[in-house]
Amino acid sequence: MTFADALLARRIEAAEAANARGCAAGPGAAAMEVAGGWAIFVGPESPLTQAVGMGLNGPVGEAELLALEAFFRGRGAKVSIDLCPLADPGLVERLAERGYRIAEFNNVLARRLGGCEIVFTPRVRRATAGEADLWSYTAGRGFFEAAELTTEEMDVGRAIFAMPGALCYLAVTESGEAAGAAAAAIYGGVATLFADSTIAGFRRRGIHRELIAARLNEAVAQGADLAAASTLPSSASQRNYERMGFEVVYTRVTLVG
Repeated sequence: MTFADALLARRIEAAEAANARGCAAGPGAAAMEVAGGWAIFVGPESPLTQAVGMGLNGPVGEAELLALEAFFRGRGAKVSIDLCPLADPGLVERLAERGYRIAEFNNVLARRLGGCEIVFTPRVRRATAGEADLWSYTAGRGFFEAAELTTEEMDVGRAIFAMPGALCYLAVTESGEAAGAAAAAIYGGVATLFADSTIAGFRRRGIHRELIAARLNEAVAQGADLAAASTLPSSASQRNYERMGFEVVYTRVTLVG
C-alpha cells in the first residue's frame, strides 16, 4: 500500500509542476515560480493555464498571492490553482478570504514500481515526431467529445506534445485507425501519466488499460520508482488505474478566483 505523506506529495507535485512548466514553451506562453510551485499561462481559456505545487514548503505570503493574481489576470485569464491537501493550511484560509471557490476535485493515484513486470501492449505505440497533429487530434477527440476541434483545442495537445521530456503514445486499431492517446513524463524518479483519452466509439475495449501499461513499461525501463496519475473521482479512468495497481493517495482541489 502507498501511504500519502508530505514527502510523497512533494515528489508528485514537483513532477506535475515540471510538466506544467514544460507546456509553457510555446509562443505567448509564460511561467512564473511562486510559493514553491509554478504558475503557467498557455492561453486565457486553456485547461493548461493553472498554478500547481503551491504551499508545500511552508506558509504563502500576501505578496506571493498578489504576484500570482497579477500573473494570470494581467494576461486575461482567471486564477486557477490546483491545490494539494497537504499544502500549508493557511493557504486555504487566505484563498477563502479572497473569494476563491471550488471548481473541481481530482483524485491523485500512485503506484510503487518495484517488481512491476513488462506487459505486452500490441495496440499501443510511441507517436513519432511528425505525428503532433494526429496525436493532438486523437487526444482532443476523446477529451472534448467532438469530431471537429477548434484551433485552441488542438493547441492544447500540441503544447503537451512539444513539452520537453514528453512521451506521447497512440492506441491504434487493427485497421490502423487511431483510437486513443496518452502521455507521460519522468521527473525525479516519478513517472506522471496524463492526457489519457479514448475516442468514444472505441471505449470499453481495454484501450485505456493498454495505454497505462505501455507507459508503465517505459517508466520501469527508465528506472522510475513511482508512477502517479490524476482522475476525476469515481470515473472510469480511476477504475482502470486501480485495476492496474494504483491507489488513491490524496484528492487535489481546483480553486478559481
